[in-house]
Amino acid sequence: MEPQRERAGRHLKKGRKRRRGPNMLVGAAEAMRARWELEESQPEAKKARLSTILFAENCEVTHEQLCELLKYAVLGNSNVSKPSWCQLFHQNQLNNVVVFVLQGMSQLHFYRFYMEFGFLRKAFTHKFRLPPPSSNFLADIIGLQKKQTTGDLSKMVEGSLPSTSSKVSISLQNDPIIQKYGSKKVGLTRCLLTKEEMKTFHFPLQGFPDCENFVPTKCHGSITDNSPLFGLDCEMCLTSKGRELTRISLVAEGGCCVMDELVKPDNKVLDYLTSFSGITKKILNPVTTKLKDVQRQLKALLPPDAVLVGHSLGLDLRALKMIHPYVIDTSLLYVREQGRRFKLKFLAKAILGKDIQCPDRLGHDATEDARTTLELARYFLKYGPRKIAELNLEALASHQELLAAGQGPRNTAEVVQQSNTSVLECLDLMGQKLLFLTREAETSELSSSRNCQTIKCLTNKEVLEQARVEIPLFPFSIVQFSFEPFSYKLTEEMNKRMRSKWTEMSTVYAGPFSKNCNLRAVKRLFKSFGPVRSMSLVLETHQVQRPVTELTLDSSSLVKELEQDSENRGTIYLSGVNQTFKEHLLQQSNIFLGLEAVILPKDLKSGKQKKYCFLKFKTFGSAQRALNILKGKDWKLKGRHALTPRHLHAWLRGIPPESRRTPGVRVIPPPSEQQALQVLKVDHPKIAAWRWGRKIGKLYHSLSPGTLCLILLPGTKSTHGSFSGLGLMGIKDEEESTTPKICS
Repeated sequence: MEPQRERAGRHLKKGRKRRRGPNMLVGAAEAMRARWELEESQPEAKKARLSTILFAENCEVTHEQLCELLKYAVLGNSNVSKPSWCQLFHQNQLNNVVVFVLQGMSQLHFYRFYMEFGFLRKAFTHKFRLPPPSSNFLADIIGLQKKQTTGDLSKMVEGSLPSTSSKVSISLQNDPIIQKYGSKKVGLTRCLLTKEEMKTFHFPLQGFPDCENFVPTKCHGSITDNSPLFGLDCEMCLTSKGRELTRISLVAEGGCCVMDELVKPDNKVLDYLTSFSGITKKILNPVTTKLKDVQRQLKALLPPDAVLVGHSLGLDLRALKMIHPYVIDTSLLYVREQGRRFKLKFLAKAILGKDIQCPDRLGHDATEDARTTLELARYFLKYGPRKIAELNLEALASHQELLAAGQGPRNTAEVVQQSNTSVLECLDLMGQKLLFLTREAETSELSSSRNCQTIKCLTNKEVLEQARVEIPLFPFSIVQFSFEPFSYKLTEEMNKRMRSKWTEMSTVYAGPFSKNCNLRAVKRLFKSFGPVRSMSLVLETHQVQRPVTELTLDSSSLVKELEQDSENRGTIYLSGVNQTFKEHLLQQSNIFLGLEAVILPKDLKSGKQKKYCFLKFKTFGSAQRALNILKGKDWKLKGRHALTPRHLHAWLRGIPPESRRTPGVRVIPPPSEQQALQVLKVDHPKIAAWRWGRKIGKLYHSLSPGTLCLILLPGTKSTHGSFSGLGLMGIKDEEESTTPKICS
């Protein structure tokens, strides 16, 4: 069955008006990103540091996104795109990158032994969830491509793609295109990006702070499966203000080019990017057309129900500084595994059998690229997802990437343009090597890589000793400790105990109440502090207190420690939030110094924003001052310093309802977990967490200032099930900026 998608803001039937209700806060992330861009250009900041807010859906960072950060840490802004989920300021001030991998551990381990992991939870402000690991976790985060050995791929010759009739092993149900669209043919409206998708992939949207000066196309017509398609492609150059438009091409559905204009940038050109754009100084010198001219022309050309088609179309619309609500992005239409994207050149060859962006030409042909995206969209609509899944694009792309890697890139620009570039290739460009420390029993594709210095040790203790000696000698190090994974039975019991503990922590005992009390008023009172899952009223008691058990005492200690968690120190929780609050906050944001982010949780089913939020500040002091203001009479809100970090909050929401108990019922710690731990010799997992947390802490203190450090608990996966991982990161001696920031 085809998955259903909520298409917010779209009404596809004729005669019905499209509602437009811009959310004034949905662009908070984009506003902060723009502010960060400005800050990074300021000369006074001298030390590398990380942002305190992550742009990750449900706080989960994919392995590919992690690879983005690592590549950027190596090459920097001039050679590789910035990571999409976090911000690293002043990368050129980084001295080293060190990644610690605790193989065999997961997010469940970290919070089950939260008290024992004392150093890690206090030292690292930035925490995020990781998806369950694949068969080769290290290869994924480094960006190494899996070798393809099946079918006819090994027999292919360089520079060609296999026939679509090649006998390769294909599981259609697991193909990401089938998973997204189903196997039956779909109409044009099904291929449009939803508003949520456009927000996720940074398309310009009405009401976003960084799109205030963008021009809407005024296309407000009703969209049907017969609406006209227009292929769009833009070329850019690098100016003193960033990337600016130099050429635009618009192709109508019949293949006719209806607009092809060169555009003179408003600011001084620093780099014409000729190898990609084909634009030179000589070509642009006589041009008088400006951005506003092409904006006006494009608005006049497009009919009210026009659908724009492009490849990474969001970048083109940002170059145009225009907003268009109906788009098909072929880099997202032809879905790829793990959030990666196929290149336009590859899709043109594999799907259409045509060669574009040929190396003997000077740069890309914008008209050719626009026409190609249009043809790709029509192919998808004509033949449907099943036909495309049968082509096994992932296998074809892997083969082509392997051939490209065998040839070896010739310069930095070539490497950067390849989305599959690995961290090893980035280091190779810098004339550097990666250090990999691991145990002999562990096998990894990384060990056999040419640009990797691998040192294998017999024990974790030996890995630690070697790390102290070798890490200072390498700019990039991966240190892997290996721990015996827990049995499925023990892991399940740990999971049950964690559920019971979080349920107990979320339970409030209040009273005594009289028999004549107004139950509705009581319920309304508690709801004003936040969402209430259930309530139980007991009238036969004269004394109310939390049951005294090992579990409740442990929970009380955990609450106190969570208050001191480095990620919670600058975050406040507010309940009673409504639309008035959001508008009020935007209007008076100047009184909240140090505000970095407004986090608005949504209901997982309805998608509606909940009546509570989190505000993230640079410092604890800024958060405290804001809390005092927000709890005043003018705001009429209730709040406190946050207890749950964002990734933990997202994880707890996923606990099945049946695992939560009814308040007032006494919870006894599952005895089977205690028995299993005793079998493992005096709480071995607890001792291991305490011991290795301390050892890694000592090693961290020995690192040089300016070292980007990541602690990765990859998660666990077995035939019985999988558990998410956890990542922690920070920069040694990271400097907190004293300049207050205002969220606007």
